[in-house]
Amino acid sequence: MIFKPAQLGMAKLDPQELEADKKACRKIGPCGVGKKALYLNSFYIDRRYYLPYGSITRVFKRVAMSSGGFSGKGVFASMAYLVVEYDGGKQKQCNFKDERDVDALLAVLAKEQPQLHLLSAAGEQALEKKAAEKAARKLPELSEDAQHSLTVLRRAKEYLDAKPELSAELSAAQRRKRAQLQSKPVYRYVALAIFVLGVAAAVYGLYSVFSHTGSYGVYFALFGFAAIFLFSSYNMLPTAHNNNNAIMKRADKAEAAMAEYVKHYPHGAFPVKSWYAHPIVLKRMMDAIEEGNAVTVPEALDAVKARLKSLNADVQVEQEEYDEVVVIKALFLNHDYQ
Repeated sequence: MIFKPAQLGMAKLDPQELEADKKACRKIGPCGVGKKALYLNSFYIDRRYYLPYGSITRVFKRVAMSSGGFSGKGVFASMAYLVVEYDGGKQKQCNFKDERDVDALLAVLAKEQPQLHLLSAAGEQALEKKAAEKAARKLPELSEDAQHSLTVLRRAKEYLDAKPELSAELSAAQRRKRAQLQSKPVYRYVALAIFVLGVAAAVYGLYSVFSHTGSYGVYFALFGFAAIFLFSSYNMLPTAHNNNNAIMKRADKAEAAMAEYVKHYPHGAFPVKSWYAHPIVLKRMMDAIEEGNAVTVPEALDAVKARLKSLNADVQVEQEEYDEVVVIKALFLNHDYQ
């Protein structure tokens, strides 16, 4: 092992066991999930520390938002963290670039280490409160038609849950398509100008180094500006995978894959159109029936559409609903709620 991870808590693994476990660990973002331990990053180095699972009590996600983000209004920049509690209350917070990596890591832990708490203590209390509030909103008794609709939707959701990668790709591709359709061409020209400035700063920095025409401070400033300009413009520049044609093809491919999957639905016709085939859509339809806002499957879908249409930057929602809406709203917007 080139870089031996440092022991973070009181428990430790012997060197041979540690080496084998880290080598075989599943790398997710800057962290890793092994059979014996969880591997955590420092600010600069991935998987710099390790914690045996016996020391860990909780692992959960924390999201820090920009000013105004916690109002629940609109879309704000956020930074995702993985927080690990160990040794009776100590905490280690790991920063992630992509929030989806935090979710993926927690999903792996849920399967492989079910003894761990994957919510903070406050989060567990809030979840219990929400569950009680949701139960209170449900009708005490449903009609036979409503019960039948619930059974249809439950079976359909189980069918989608059997291949979650199809729903995940459908949502991701449609969100990327929506962002592309909403982006203005002027942004690409601005990104190109920033990219050119970055290249110019890098070239002049190299020229200054080899010609010895500047000080170390000048070199650091030029290369620093180059890095800032290049990284800030990277996501907006057209590449082999980041251009209009590639984005649209990805969305069409995701829709086609889902359409092919639901075509073989064993209980007859799938209850919603293939481009709306996502577990969260079906869950929200079931909620609409259980809360008395719909009886039939079409009525439940209409209730979901009405709720999504009502949500905009001026509407305040709870974090759970916000997370669900972010995943599915592009599916409806890209098809004009048809």
